Amino acid sequence: MISQTEKPHEMSHTGQARRENAPVFVVGCPRSGTTVLYHMLLSAGGFAVYRSESNVFNLLVPRFGGMRSVSDRKALMDAWLHSTLFRVSGLDGAEVTRRILEECHGGGDFLRIVMGEVARSQKVSRWGDCTPEHLLCMQEIKRQIPDALFIHIIRDGRDVALSYSKQGWAHPLRWDRGRQVDVAGLYWHWMVGRGREAGKHLGADYQEVRFEDLVTHPRETLSGLSKFIDHDLDYDQIQRAGIGSVSKPNSSFGIEEGNFEPVGRWKSKMTAEEAPSFEALVGDRLEELGYPLAAKKRASGFDALRMRAIYFTMFQTKWWLKAHTPLGRRVKLGRILLENEASDGPQGTHC
Repeated sequence: MISQTEKPHEMSHTGQARRENAPVFVVGCPRSGTTVLYHMLLSAGGFAVYRSESNVFNLLVPRFGGMRSVSDRKALMDAWLHSTLFRVSGLDGAEVTRRILEECHGGGDFLRIVMGEVARSQKVSRWGDCTPEHLLCMQEIKRQIPDALFIHIIRDGRDVALSYSKQGWAHPLRWDRGRQVDVAGLYWHWMVGRGREAGKHLGADYQEVRFEDLVTHPRETLSGLSKFIDHDLDYDQIQRAGIGSVSKPNSSFGIEEGNFEPVGRWKSKMTAEEAPSFEALVGDRLEELGYPLAAKKRASGFDALRMRAIYFTMFQTKWWLKAHTPLGRRVKLGRILLENEASDGPQGTHC
C-alpha cells in the first residue's frame, strides 16, 4: 500500500522517482472507456481526486504559447482561474498563480504544480490524468515528466464509433454527409494507431488494456494494472467508493434498469448493410487488435481507400498545425471552461 505521508514524486537514492508515486495518464480514443478506468483509479484510494480532464498538452499548451513566457502564463491563469478546471481543484488561486508564474515553463511543470498541490491538499501520494487526446502527446509528456506511466485503453472500434457519432462529435466532409459513424470509425483507427506507435517508444512505462476485459473481468484486469502502476486496485474497495462512472456509467445510449451492456452493442445497432462498409474502412485495425469481423465480405475497396486517404491526412494535418504553428493560439477554450467532470470526449482535434 502507498503511504499517505510521502510527498508526490519523492525521489529514491538513485535519483529516479519511485514507480509507486509516479503520475498515471489514462489515454485512449474518446468513448473508449478512459473515464471509467480513471474513476476506478480514484475509487481505489491513494490518488488525488480531480474529476475533470486537464486538457493541458492538447489544448492549453498550444493555446498559450507552450507556457514559455510570463505573458503567456498570465493569460493562461486568467482563463484557468475562471474555469471549472480550477474550481474542482480546491486550490488557493493566488498561491497556485504565483507558482505557475515563477516555476512553470511548460505543460509538464503546469501539471506537476497543480496536481502535486491537489495531492498534497488531499494528503495522498500521487495523481493521475484522464485526457483522452493526451494519447497523441505521450512522448512529449514523457520528455517533460520522465516518471509518467501511460495506460492506453482500447475498445472495439464499432462500439466506439457508434457512441462517438451519437454524441455529435463526428463531422464528415460535405460529400460524405450522413456518414458520421464511418468518419468516427476512421478517427478511432487513426487515434489507436498513433497511440500504439508512440507506445513502442515508451517501453515498460506503457501498457494497453481492453475495455471489454475491464468490464467483463474487472478483478483480473485490475490485478494486472496494479502491478504495472505499483498501486493496490482492490475491486471491492473500488465498488464501495463508486466514484463517478464506477457507480453511474457514462453511456451515450442511456441506461435501463439492470440492463447496462456496453460490450458488443454494435451488434444490435449496426445493420447488415452497414457492417461491411464500416469494416472496409477499419477492418484491418479490428483484426490487428483481435476483434472478429462480422461481415463475411467487405464492401468495395475504392471508397474505403478514398476515405482513409482523405480523413487520415485531415486528422494528421489538423493535429500538426495546432501543435506546431500559431494556429494553436486560435484553439477555442469555451467548452473546457464549462466542463466539470471527465467526459470521455474530445476537447480539441477531432473528426
